[in-house]
Amino acid sequence: MLAAVRAPHPAPILAAVAATTALCLATAGCASFDRAFGKREAVVQFQPDTPAAEMLKVRAACSHLAAAKPEPIPRHVLKVDLPYDIRYEVSQASDAQIARLTQCLDRFPSVVGIELSSPSGD
Repeated sequence: MLAAVRAPHPAPILAAVAATTALCLATAGCASFDRAFGKREAVVQFQPDTPAAEMLKVRAACSHLAAAKPEPIPRHVLKVDLPYDIRYEVSQASDAQIARLTQCLDRFPSVVGIELSSPSGD
């Protein structure tokens, strides 16, 4: 006589799938959280009333440096109505690369300061 083979109950299988999915989502969420709060930027401040053309000239002149990429200017901002600063994303930059960025920016008399910061407030 043949013994009947029972199919496994679906509840434990569904629980395992749900747990695996939750773990994957949590891991992906933590990774993006770490990326967002690990971001560093160099904020370049200009003298008051610096023309937008000068700000764009400075941005272009120092945009070739490795690990210091200028952040995009929002599309809704007109070139004549730029913010009062230009930002470079420097999360992956070494101290030497940040020093080279600072040297490049210091060549321009319209630049009055460079502040390293992170969006999380550090």
